[in-house]
Amino acid sequence: MTSSNTKFSAVTGSSRKVADNAADWHNLMVRWDKLNGRGFQLATNIVNMRRSQTDRRPPDDVPSASTSQSFLPVVQQHTAAAADLQEECSKLQAVVDQMVVVVEKMERLTAVQKGLQDLEEFQFGPEGRASPLCHSWRTREFVDSAQVLLAAFSQELKLKQVVLQELAHTASADLQLVYLSCWLHQPYIPPQSRLTLEALLLETGHRPL
Repeated sequence: MTSSNTKFSAVTGSSRKVADNAADWHNLMVRWDKLNGRGFQLATNIVNMRRSQTDRRPPDDVPSASTSQSFLPVVQQHTAAAADLQEECSKLQAVVDQMVVVVEKMERLTAVQKGLQDLEEFQFGPEGRASPLCHSWRTREFVDSAQVLLAAFSQELKLKQVVLQELAHTASADLQLVYLSCWLHQPYIPPQSRLTLEALLLETGHRPL
C-alpha cells in the first residue's frame, strides 16, 4: 500500500508524512502476517519431525557384534533426521530474524511519529496544532496508535523467540501443541490491533469513509 492513490497524496509536510507512515504500517503488518504463516509451517514441520525422530530413536544398548549391523540403518536414519531437523530450525530462525527487522522498522515509524508530535509542540505549544492533520485526529492520536501497535508486535516477537528456542527441545507432545497454538494465534496481537490499523488507514484516507 502506498499513499499515491489516496486523497492525501498531494499534501505535504506533517500530513504527508503521517499518511506515508500509515501506509508503511499496513505494509509491515502484511509482511508480518506472511512471515507468521511461513513460520507456522516450519514449526509444524519441526514438531512432526521431532515426534518421528523420537519414535525411531536407536536403543541405548547396542547388541553383540553379530547382530549390530542390523541396527546400522536405524542409526543412519536417526542421523539424517537430526540433520533435517536442524535445517528446519535454521529456516525458522531466518523467519524470526526477518520478524526482528519488521519490528525494528515499526520502532522507527513510531519514533518518526513522536518526532512530529515534538515538532508541533515546539511550533504551537503543548496542545499542538489547532486543526487536525487529516480528517479529525490530532498528532497525539497518531502517536498513541503507533505505540499500541509497536507494543503488541514487540511482545509477540518475544513470544516467537521463546517458541524458536524451545520447540525442537521439548519432548512433551502437549507442550509442542501449546507452542504451535501460540505461534498461530498470536495472543499478543489481539483483534484490537487490526482495528487500530484500520482506524489509522481511515483517518489518513487509505480507506474510504
